[in-house]
Amino acid sequence: MTDVEAVWRCAYRHPCAWDLPLSPLSMVDMFDRAAAAHAGKPLIEFLGRNYSYNEVRDGANRVAAGLALLGYGAGDRIGLFLPNVPHYLAAYYGILKLGAAVVNFSPLYTPAELAHQVADSGTRLLFTISATALLPTAIKVLNDSPLERLIVGSVAGALPGAKSVLYRWFSRKDIADKPNDPRIIAFSRLIANDGAHVAATIDPVEDVALIQYTGGTTGTPKGAMLTHQNLSANARQVNAIDPQPGMEDRILGALPLFHVFANTCVLNRTVLNGGCIIMLPRFNAAQALGAINRSRVTAVPGVPTMYQALLDNPALAKTDFSHLRACISGGAPLAAELKARFEAATGATLIEGYGLSESSGVVSANPYEGAGKPGTIGQPVPATRVALVDKEDPSKPPAPGEPGEIIIAGPQIMKGYWQRPDADAEVFITDAAGVRWLRTGDVGVIDEDGFVRIVDRLKDMIAVGGFKVFPSQIEAVLYTHPAVKEALVIGIPDTYRGEFPRAYVTLNDAAEATGAALTAWLNPQLGKHERVDDVVIRATMPKTMIGKLSRKDLVAEVLG
Repeated sequence: MTDVEAVWRCAYRHPCAWDLPLSPLSMVDMFDRAAAAHAGKPLIEFLGRNYSYNEVRDGANRVAAGLALLGYGAGDRIGLFLPNVPHYLAAYYGILKLGAAVVNFSPLYTPAELAHQVADSGTRLLFTISATALLPTAIKVLNDSPLERLIVGSVAGALPGAKSVLYRWFSRKDIADKPNDPRIIAFSRLIANDGAHVAATIDPVEDVALIQYTGGTTGTPKGAMLTHQNLSANARQVNAIDPQPGMEDRILGALPLFHVFANTCVLNRTVLNGGCIIMLPRFNAAQALGAINRSRVTAVPGVPTMYQALLDNPALAKTDFSHLRACISGGAPLAAELKARFEAATGATLIEGYGLSESSGVVSANPYEGAGKPGTIGQPVPATRVALVDKEDPSKPPAPGEPGEIIIAGPQIMKGYWQRPDADAEVFITDAAGVRWLRTGDVGVIDEDGFVRIVDRLKDMIAVGGFKVFPSQIEAVLYTHPAVKEALVIGIPDTYRGEFPRAYVTLNDAAEATGAALTAWLNPQLGKHERVDDVVIRATMPKTMIGKLSRKDLVAEVLG
């Protein structure tokens, strides 16, 4: 046992034991147990229509039966090319009941991106909806890849009667016609059965439930293979750190369900706890505030830019936050100023956490109650080990007092990358005790209380004349300026120094500042090798599909 593990055992600040046992559990058993226990309770509230646990279980059973009738079964890969709609849950759990693996695809993918991942994963069938933003892309991939069939749902069919009519009448331009093609099957036709199917035999530890594509710790997108036990363990880990797990859960489902963060914190954890997902098709600040007000939302999982957008929206002042208990922030560092402003405005606790696709979503979080540490990613969730290794040589620890690469081990860590043993060899380390650790590519420190602080990403470090500069440290200083709303720092190639840092910011509404003034304010607070050549003010920043700032896209814009 390491010193830090002794700290977690004795001074764990989450309301559970750090070494909490998590026995093998399939996602199907987890879902069916919840559906039996909460049969008549709403699992989904979608634009005014409720779906009970019984209804979603019936839909999942019908999906499984329909897929079996089409010849699909255990071990197949079946894709979801869906926004946040009720079809997602029926398809997700129906695929798992079949013993097949779900493959998540972003609705923002281009036809080329989708076709590549469909081919790479061996996805045979794809669920989508009759939206102009999705169906034409899916049809093109059907024609240009090994994909065999499409299952196409209707958003209008998921709404209450009056809203369904209005949707068809006023949003006709957003609805794509389903071609008369035998390979393209209506969702309603797929589930036109009694739901009877042969239950798959599932080994929770070995059988893959979800292939989640990620940029990973290195290289191009790879499919992280997440087993049933990976996903069910992470749902239980997140549930265990809630000091009031029996309280009513009404979770805002604005994060996209195709993303691993939402998969655990919005979907699986809510199902485990018998809660309700207040589902929005996508994040919109005004709609989110309306849902919080109308539906007595108790928690909002999100990324920092979402919380900033909520604060910036005029409807904030008219929103009742009295039922909002806690919000989990992930995906990007949470600025202390943003945390303080959001908590002051809402009365809710904003908790910073950390995770990766390869870890099923969540590795660590600050405690909901008591003494957390702003600026850290908290302590690990139960049954999770975090350690540091030398940034250059992962076979040894970092030098005393130096940050190191964060490595993690636990029941939520992926089985490996889909058909990429070469990538597995790069990211997994097995120690002398036989423990298999995942290299994260993040650089951090662990303090005397067992709290972890991320310094930066290995690949984001800027090499300035032989010195390593961490962009996040410069960004943290920028966020203390009252005019700065968003900040990113990147390395600019230089023939003499190798690279030098340059900052890019957006400003808060009504704020007045110039790049020259911000540069003059910033640089005296930095080490000489950290000083930027310029602070560039932008109208907007590039963001990822879930709304977090994208350093990679900024680099592509600036450097080409």
